[in-house]
Amino acid sequence: MRIRDLMLVVVAVSAGSLISARAGAQSYPSKPVRMVIPFPPGGSLDITMRVIAPKMSEIIGQNMILDSRPGADGNIGTEIVARSPADGYTVLINAVPLTVSPALRSKLPFDVNKDFIPVSLLTASPHVLVAHPSVPAKSVRELLAIARAHPGKLTYASAGNGSNLHMAAELLNNISGVKMLHVVYKGGGPALVAVLSGETDLSYLNIAAIMAYAKSGRLRPIAITSAQRSPLMPDVPTIAESGAPGYEFSSWAGALVPAGTPKEVVNKLYNGFAKALQSPEAKKRFSDQGAIIVASPPDEFAKFFKAEVEKWARVVKDLGIKL
Repeated sequence: MRIRDLMLVVVAVSAGSLISARAGAQSYPSKPVRMVIPFPPGGSLDITMRVIAPKMSEIIGQNMILDSRPGADGNIGTEIVARSPADGYTVLINAVPLTVSPALRSKLPFDVNKDFIPVSLLTASPHVLVAHPSVPAKSVRELLAIARAHPGKLTYASAGNGSNLHMAAELLNNISGVKMLHVVYKGGGPALVAVLSGETDLSYLNIAAIMAYAKSGRLRPIAITSAQRSPLMPDVPTIAESGAPGYEFSSWAGALVPAGTPKEVVNKLYNGFAKALQSPEAKKRFSDQGAIIVASPPDEFAKFFKAEVEKWARVVKDLGIKL
């Protein structure tokens, strides 16, 4: 009888927990939602969320709190979300480095494939391969010719190991079979300063960040990293069309929640992001920045995320990239 009574208690508790979880999902959100950005304020993810968060707050009826938790190439903030309650009140906003880290680091305090549920791929932004005016190359073909003749002579600035700038460059190295020297800086701003000053030869930078310098002649835009030309710089060819067929790279911003978050909550978050991204204000802001609004649903983002992890694992292995 004691065993039977104990089983009845377990069943009752389990049923109560299930009812409580469903009730919580139905009333979600009932308090502010924290958006953890694992990189410093002022970066591309921070800028992206400052566009989305105010509109999303109006849509879901709760404040969206932006919480920057930089460190360890984004892994500190990412671990915070992985260890947070799976209730939808802590959301990770991350990018390409999240899918690169498993290949670069033998030990991570989280599993990117098991500890998160993808909510939505929010935006995608091409970069511009830019050169200091002293670099003689004016096209990708000329640049690759120099790199082949003098391996390691050309230098490129990145915002850190596994960053968008780093992987955009290594993808070109991988496809074209060349070697350019990686010079690490503490962020996109210092990387921009480095190529502006001639301390490094090249970098892969955001369109909005380099527009003024390209017009003034302080930087030479060589090519766009995306599959299509950008309407903001229609005369600048893509890398694929100008010397490296098959090349395509865009930095993306995506939202994820801890594994175990109820499906109803995931869908409510996705709907909030999708509506916020389709607002006239968001469309104009992202268009001005050269970004593309994606707003993909959870299942599509999950497939994309898995493919990104696999792609960067191949690139890191092929090139033998080490931290």
